[in-house]
Amino acid sequence: MGKLGRNVPASRRRDRVPPPKAGPPEAGPDAPHRSAARRLLSSLRPRSVATEVFLLQLAVVLLLIATAVVALVIQDRNRAIQEAGDRSLVAAESFANAPGTATAMKSDDPTAALQPHAEALRVKTGVDYVVALSPYGFRWTHPDPDQIGKHVSTSYGEALEGEPHQTTFDSSLGKAVDSTVAVFDAQGTAVGLVTVGVTVDKVTSVVEHQLPVILAAGGVALLLAAGGSALVSGRLRRQTGGLGPVEMTRMYEHHDAVLHAVREGVIILDGDGRLLLANDEARRLLALPPEVEGTAVTGLGLSPALAGLLGSGRAATDKVFLAGDTLLAVNVRPVGPKGGSVATLRDTTELRALAGRADLAGGRLRLIYEASTRIGTTLDVKRTAEELTEVAVPRFADFATIELLDPVLHGGEPTGTSMEMCRVAAAGIRDDAPLDPVGARMHYVPGNPVALLGLTTGRPVLVEHLATADAWRAQDPERTQRVVEYGIHSMISVPLQARGQLLGVVEFWRSEQDPFESDDLSPAEELVARAAVCIDNARRYTREHITAVTLQRSLLPGVFPELSALEVGHRYLPAQAGVGGDWYDVIPLPGARVALVVGDVVGHGLHAAATMGRLRTAVHNFAALDLPPDELLAHLDELITRIDRDATVEGNTESITGATCLYAVYDPVSGRCVLARAGHPGPALISPDGSVTFPDVPVSPPLGVGAGLPVETAELQLAADSRLVLYTDGLVEARGRDIDTGLGMLREALARADGATPDDTCRTVLDAMLRTRSSDDVALLVARTRLLDPEQVGEWEVPPDPAAVSRIRTEATRKLEAWGIGEAAFTTELILSELVTNAIRYGASPISLRLLRDRDSLICEVGDGTSTSPHLRRAAFTDEGGRGLFLVAQMSRRWGTRYTDRGKIIWAEQALGTGAAGDLSGLLMADL
Repeated sequence: MGKLGRNVPASRRRDRVPPPKAGPPEAGPDAPHRSAARRLLSSLRPRSVATEVFLLQLAVVLLLIATAVVALVIQDRNRAIQEAGDRSLVAAESFANAPGTATAMKSDDPTAALQPHAEALRVKTGVDYVVALSPYGFRWTHPDPDQIGKHVSTSYGEALEGEPHQTTFDSSLGKAVDSTVAVFDAQGTAVGLVTVGVTVDKVTSVVEHQLPVILAAGGVALLLAAGGSALVSGRLRRQTGGLGPVEMTRMYEHHDAVLHAVREGVIILDGDGRLLLANDEARRLLALPPEVEGTAVTGLGLSPALAGLLGSGRAATDKVFLAGDTLLAVNVRPVGPKGGSVATLRDTTELRALAGRADLAGGRLRLIYEASTRIGTTLDVKRTAEELTEVAVPRFADFATIELLDPVLHGGEPTGTSMEMCRVAAAGIRDDAPLDPVGARMHYVPGNPVALLGLTTGRPVLVEHLATADAWRAQDPERTQRVVEYGIHSMISVPLQARGQLLGVVEFWRSEQDPFESDDLSPAEELVARAAVCIDNARRYTREHITAVTLQRSLLPGVFPELSALEVGHRYLPAQAGVGGDWYDVIPLPGARVALVVGDVVGHGLHAAATMGRLRTAVHNFAALDLPPDELLAHLDELITRIDRDATVEGNTESITGATCLYAVYDPVSGRCVLARAGHPGPALISPDGSVTFPDVPVSPPLGVGAGLPVETAELQLAADSRLVLYTDGLVEARGRDIDTGLGMLREALARADGATPDDTCRTVLDAMLRTRSSDDVALLVARTRLLDPEQVGEWEVPPDPAAVSRIRTEATRKLEAWGIGEAAFTTELILSELVTNAIRYGASPISLRLLRDRDSLICEVGDGTSTSPHLRRAAFTDEGGRGLFLVAQMSRRWGTRYTDRGKIIWAEQALGTGAAGDLSGLLMADL
């Protein structure tokens, strides 16, 4: 660049004015002037690229310095105005707040008192003036004594209100800032003003300190730019200065040798599509004749498609063309400003063959991988078989069918005694294939290759030509003939085996693809092997699921009896993964009361179902003892703890820790409902007016982890036609939804179900809460409350006097006759005489009697103030007493004791209707 970059004399440049035609170049009167002008222009033009870069850097540095100086000046001006304002405001507030300023302003001669101090402050602080004003704007002080006493017209109302007033204005000395503040006496009254002014020029400028630094930095930058340009110029001279004609010729020869030695064809075309250069490989691949340079590409004898691409000059990447028996991969790249192009050619015939085999192997690997991800997504036998056919068609076969043994479909173990199969899945590229449909029964004849080879040896069977396979056609000649005529020409049959047992058969069929070959047996066997494991898992799950569902359905309650206290609706939905441990129950209690219970055992499967049955049985047993809710849950907690401890001792890892329960007892006589819960969601309550609330019921730890902690109860007073809603957590909790959102949705669903029956309420709630199958099982119990008619209840207070028994009997008989059941009076008198007499003799006050008529039952309840429980015994023939409770038990349908906070209640329930008195007569005759 150093040599090439020098300017050619102006007389030899084409872009200059030509010299005169006659005489030497210097001749003529204007020759000295023209030479000087040329020398000046030559000196102003850049000598090299490095010089141009240096000039550009110089312009950039100067621009940055100018910008920095302007920005600094503007910034310094703004800072000076701000500092002048701050200085004037500080001086004004200092003078206004100085001790004695307010007193001096209120004196008889403020000027005499303030003028010396104002001037002293002005001199000390360097401000331009310090002026004290009266509240009405008359000057008391001023640097110019002639101005004292004159009125100031500037607005100072804002300052008198306590806010400093500041203005910026242009004075004769330049821009200035004025600050005005008010002076207040001890009572807060403005007694005067102080205004201080400062010119901006008095604030020290920083430009003069920073400008040398900026200029010095600019100079250093210029020096660095100059040094860099000098280095670049020297480098360019070293890179280009050593090459001469010989070296350039030798370089061309080397490049030409390389061009013709590479095993890739190279051709160069001009903008008109004419051939400029072709190396030896290009001549061989395209079979070009000698001396073809300059010929148009359309005249080279190439295929129209290849000639069109080369002549167009468009860019192309790996475009494949057939040239004779050779597959050419062509790449075209446009070059040059005149539209030329360079094309490269590669022989890809062998590469294409290898790539085809690699693609086939890769396709099979992708098929196997896809099968591992798409087959077995569910634990359903039929769906798993359908997934296998969906994967195989159309990538591996045109049609696919699957038959399974009958026991496999129902979760049983394949016995091998029968080869009867059922077609469970079929898929194809078309729906009109004459193959056996899904649901058809299949039985292979002994000569069939599927039965002869596949089912006996367990190896896949290939039938390359179905039209000539006589043994296969013997299975069903009519149908197989239609299959062949349809165009299905080959088949692979693979036994479906898992754990050494035959589960079924899979057939792959082809009609439009090439016939199956022996290489296709391996991927077919791999596909079926993966599916066999999934089908076997689904079969075993189906067996366990059927067992668990059967067990759970047998453990859950069936049809609830008709109750006077409640109208009940209930639902149970198993989880998507199978049955679980959610349960519910409605237990009739003595005195027309009813117990409602909902529980949940964590987990799914047989263990959860069995555990649920054990808990439900335990609750029934504890409820038979008429225990209150808190005591029942406490006993249940102890029971589960003992069961877990026994399981641990026996080495059984499966325990029932994590069970929850809510237990409620409703009394239709008083409308009182007592609830207790252990780790379970609280109930919802729908009032008769339709409002929905969630009563606050104290929660205890889940069953089995309570460690003996006390269980607290809550008492609700329910009006008639209220609906109490008990549920498990699967209703309100879901993946991606917290419990607060679920409770809000439940509240809205219950509000929409206002006035509906309990069964309709269950349906409305499940439709709103479970739009899709839940991942957890759900139990829901809705109970509509009723109250017994007061006419169905008779109550008496019994004095602790044996003589009162006769009167109580008479009043009770009168009540029975009013109810229209006078035929039960005799039995009732015997029962209440025995119970009341025992309460008077062995109990304590208060003693009470209550008769309840509930449907076909008559309940007699005698309460007293002791907790001593009577027990039934059989008296000997010689005993004079001890037969009372025995007679009560014989004359009653059932009897028992329940404890209250203030004692106990002995109750006996009679069956109303024909036959009750006759039974009693038979008992008396037997005793006689």
